[in-house]
Amino acid sequence: MKNIEKLIQKALELQANGLVTRQIADELNVSRETVTWLLTRAKKEEVSPAPKDISVNWSSIGKSAYRMSHIGIAMCDMVLDTVEETGSDIDMVVGIGLSGVPLATLMAEELNTEISVYHAYNEQSDESKSKGSFSRNFAGIKGKKCVIVDDVITTGTTMNDVVTHLRSSGAKPVAIAVLVDKTGSESLSEVPVHALVRIVRVD
Repeated sequence: MKNIEKLIQKALELQANGLVTRQIADELNVSRETVTWLLTRAKKEEVSPAPKDISVNWSSIGKSAYRMSHIGIAMCDMVLDTVEETGSDIDMVVGIGLSGVPLATLMAEELNTEISVYHAYNEQSDESKSKGSFSRNFAGIKGKKCVIVDDVITTGTTMNDVVTHLRSSGAKPVAIAVLVDKTGSESLSEVPVHALVRIVRVD
């Protein structure tokens, strides 16, 4: 219960700072449904049972550049399995903002590739309209063979959006690398998923 109370307080704090549900979910590494439940519970309203979700806190890694660099190397090692199996090259690492960018930067350095950054956002805070764009401050994606990097896959929606966006822009996603995959997926949109930790729910 103590951990739930901490999540509620953090969700309230992020909401007070102007973050919308999707942004709070990204920050807490939980689903949007869980954020709604946390905020409703905080208001002492009648709430439905807690959604089945897992909160991921990887701050013990994120606070240390040394630890992050080693995690980046481990993620590169996983991705290279796909490269060997498929015979595909990697031209670029795409980091999903915010938390995927430091990992993507470390991986791009290790793999000696270009880097791009994808920003997921919602127009007018409309949660039903998931949209995003590639930052113009980084390398262009057209014609590139890409590895997509993020910290956690919660539902797979953002990752599927990135894959679709890459393909429609003339790029080829060859692998996905994350710290934690909460969907338990071997692939998303036919792109292999490599996770340091894969959560599989046993019912």
